[in-house]
Amino acid sequence: MKIGRVLVSAEEIEAKLTEMGAAITRDYEGQDLLLVGVLKGAFVVMADLARHIDLPLEFDFMAVSSYGASTKSTGVVRILKDLDEEIEGRNVLIVEDIIDTGLTLQYLIKNLEVRKPASLKLAALLIKDGVERPPLDVAYEGFHIGPEFVIGYGLDFDGKYRNLPYVAVVDEV
Repeated sequence: MKIGRVLVSAEEIEAKLTEMGAAITRDYEGQDLLLVGVLKGAFVVMADLARHIDLPLEFDFMAVSSYGASTKSTGVVRILKDLDEEIEGRNVLIVEDIIDTGLTLQYLIKNLEVRKPASLKLAALLIKDGVERPPLDVAYEGFHIGPEFVIGYGLDFDGKYRNLPYVAVVDEV
């Protein structure tokens, strides 16, 4: 695997998370908010985004899989770790690192909606353009990127490179 060009710099990510955090703070002022991170990739985004939200927050995590060791989604979704807390009547914000085909996220949203949260919204650092996907309402958007396979800032290739402080294109697999 060869790391290619930097697509989104650490400074650009920081500025965007600051902007997203301010919007979330405004929208949920005076309300409780539960951030739900989709493991493993979203943990980096969620941790940094949370520091830009000026509200008392609670965190929970889900782990779902549709990639395995591949660079393409398989379309088969498995819940590897469910939420620890009940979400009925709560304001829930799903935090994602990247929206690709949206199949995993669509499955996750349907799964959480039946649990009757007071509200359920979505924040994503990256959204891949040029990819066919079901309609998703992303309340807090980071960057739109092309269909290239990317790593860094929580995104991995075969479990590695999540620790890069930027998002880069993979040149060779």
